[in-house]
Amino acid sequence: MKISVLGCGRWGSFIAWYLSRLGNDVTSWGPEGDPSYEVLKKTGRNEYVALDEKITLTCDLEQAVRTAEIIVISISAQGLRGFMQRIVRYPVSEKVFVLCMKGIETGTGKRLSEILTESGISQEKIAVWVGPGHIQSFVQGIPNCMVIDSENEALKIDLVNRFKSDLIRFYYGNDLIGTEIGAAAKNVMGIAAGILDVVCVPLKGPLMSRGAREVARLIKAMGGNELSAYGLAHLGDYETTLFSRYSHNRMYGEMLAKGERFEKLAESVATSEAMKFLGEKYGVDLPITKAVYAVCYGEGDDAARCKEEIGKLFRRSTKAEMYE
Repeated sequence: MKISVLGCGRWGSFIAWYLSRLGNDVTSWGPEGDPSYEVLKKTGRNEYVALDEKITLTCDLEQAVRTAEIIVISISAQGLRGFMQRIVRYPVSEKVFVLCMKGIETGTGKRLSEILTESGISQEKIAVWVGPGHIQSFVQGIPNCMVIDSENEALKIDLVNRFKSDLIRFYYGNDLIGTEIGAAAKNVMGIAAGILDVVCVPLKGPLMSRGAREVARLIKAMGGNELSAYGLAHLGDYETTLFSRYSHNRMYGEMLAKGERFEKLAESVATSEAMKFLGEKYGVDLPITKAVYAVCYGEGDDAARCKEEIGKLFRRSTKAEMYE
């Protein structure tokens, strides 16, 4: 199977490495001049993986798109709409798109699969691949479970059969709304977890419970299955996001609470803004999300703001635990 992985950052480079090991003909694309691409071009490796010689590394987007049967996209979520405008210049109507990325578009609240359909890609050709697991663990041979979801049942089954291995056990997702919202939202909870690691560690248990509950309310309001919040895409990914030293989102929150800056990508900052937008659009109470948004976008002393927002959460009026 000819597969092009568009994006060669930490996750994209791992996906190329993983799919090549399964015997696929893999092309790894990155934009010329991008640090991630240039490192791979010069050394054939990055801090996570060494690309097999069988993998074709290129900065030629047209070549990567035209030669692929399956196109895997792993870039920043907020850049997806503009990126798709470049992709659809080439013949892609018969190609399968797999989104290995997590996020919600700011300003619109659109899920990533919706951005693809709005770009002209058939919904029947779109799948998402999400769930727990850090590259640093995978390359050590430590297995994990993940989810592939799609509105196209046959496509979902075919991709799981092609991509499964002893390293990744896949499950079939059955709620695309819940899978995408849950996957994006868990990163927002990652920032909250990082803050708690500095301010009040014992609250991580309540964060897991209350965080999943508010995401479940949002999924339900958007027309998805609220139980998806308790699946692999969201609650099942908490261990790797809320506790792991590898989590960029958790580290972002930790450094924010210390009054420091985290220089690497933390997709959840923009996601907190998009989720706040969705909460207001659908009339759903998202107290943790709003607290994370206030911390990320507020002014003044970051560490003091983190403590202040936790205090506000505790001063909220008392509610039933499973309130709607």
